[in-house]
Amino acid sequence: MKRVCVQGLGYVGAAMATAVALARNREGKPKYSVTGVDLPTKLGLDRVDSINAGEFPFSGETDALSKAMAGARNDGNLKATTSVDAYADADIVIVDVQLDVSLNNGEINSDFSVLEKAIKTIGNNVPRTTLIIIETTVPPGTCENMILPILRNCYSIRGIDPDDVKLAHSYERVMPGENYLDSLINYWRVYSANTDVAANECEKFLTDIINVKKFPLKRMSSLNASEAAKILENTYRAVNIAFIQEWTNFAEQIGFDLFEVIDAIKMRPTHSNIRHPGLGVGGYCLPKDPLFTYVSLNKFFPEKDVDFPFAKLAVKTNLEMPYHCVDRLKDALGESLTDKSVLLCGVSYRQNVGDSRNSPSEILARQLFIEGASVTYHDPYVSYWEEMATTIDCTLPRLDNYDVVIFAVPHTIYQKLDMVGLALSGRCSKFLFDTVNILSKEMRVSLREQGIKVESIGRSLSH
Repeated sequence: MKRVCVQGLGYVGAAMATAVALARNREGKPKYSVTGVDLPTKLGLDRVDSINAGEFPFSGETDALSKAMAGARNDGNLKATTSVDAYADADIVIVDVQLDVSLNNGEINSDFSVLEKAIKTIGNNVPRTTLIIIETTVPPGTCENMILPILRNCYSIRGIDPDDVKLAHSYERVMPGENYLDSLINYWRVYSANTDVAANECEKFLTDIINVKKFPLKRMSSLNASEAAKILENTYRAVNIAFIQEWTNFAEQIGFDLFEVIDAIKMRPTHSNIRHPGLGVGGYCLPKDPLFTYVSLNKFFPEKDVDFPFAKLAVKTNLEMPYHCVDRLKDALGESLTDKSVLLCGVSYRQNVGDSRNSPSEILARQLFIEGASVTYHDPYVSYWEEMATTIDCTLPRLDNYDVVIFAVPHTIYQKLDMVGLALSGRCSKFLFDTVNILSKEMRVSLREQGIKVESIGRSLSH
């Protein structure tokens, strides 16, 4: 079996290691021996221990992925380690480490240090023939202008011909949740490489992992083009969401249901991807990826005269949405939030996922504290909210213990709540604030008939 190392065992790396381990030959035997590699930190060691125990290291609705990981461990072709020795006999290395960028007071800050160190580790340890595939989302120009030179230099120092470097880029489209595994093996892939040999090897490898008969691969003409595809793809999504945010306030003020309007528009096939109102965007991708265009220009192409005002404005607009929700709360109460007890239902960034990175719930919670509210958190998939340094009780408390209940994430557990029944039994808060459209029109009407105040993002009070 060929040996594959996956560098970085986060939400993408741990899932990708499992997907690779699932590849089988015609006899039904594993094609690859997979080793996941992480740093010897507490976080890295915890992930390594989980994988070696056959347990997927992240919470959420991950039944298919968890089952696949356990099966791969039982088959003996998946393991994890913190030792760099794993790279010494790797035929393929997949890079899934972080590359952070942020927008602070209008300034865009990026940190390439983790990625640079990771690439040097690879260059200093892999055999001459290793294919290196970058899955990490990077600004256009990163592979050719940073990663490739680092690898070539490492090879030269080791006495290896730098022209032997085989570098490919193939970005993931991982979607944590119910379709976690499918988003890797039953989804389209884009790829490119620095040489035809590397591109052909990358294509062969991806063909082993992905159901290419239904989801064909797309080879790009350059590494820059492959990198740009990921950034444009996510920028498009972020701008689409931000565009709806400005319509949210309009709908609320003049009095119509924006969800109704959007659903009517989505009947037109050319507009089926229009987004719905919400609390904002979160996760590791959309809050930052549109900013990579600026990073690309500043770091790799400073002589080019290009601007991306829509990208920066989209990031800014999406970050402001939780503040709008706080303003709606204050208007609805007709008073300040001082000493109001609030139950925040959902702290992860996405439905049925335990990932709280860049969650708009964090911005909302911090602003509620500033406004003087007392906030309790609930999330069925997050037992410790790292960003807020607090433990969360995964048992949903009685809603009538709070002045306000905010639905911030459409977890299935919230969608299945019998809110009308709770209201009839006196176990519902007198004020429900729905930011993610989990309360149907019929439910809103029934709740109001029971004396419950219901407000929704994207709707006026009469809706």
